[in-house]
Amino acid sequence: MRKYRCTVCGYLYDPDNGDMESGISSGTAFEDLPENWSCPVCGAEAAEFRPAD
Repeated sequence: MRKYRCTVCGYLYDPDNGDMESGISSGTAFEDLPENWSCPVCGAEAAEFRPAD
């Protein structure tokens, strides 16, 4: 699964880790995140994320 980086603060969403603080379990693809999910560091919307190379 592909990792995504926040263009606002640089946070890297790694599906292997999920986002436990937001209740997102490991193995959750970025595309499967809830519509209301936001960056746990800066609060940016998922639309502000881009695929990480």
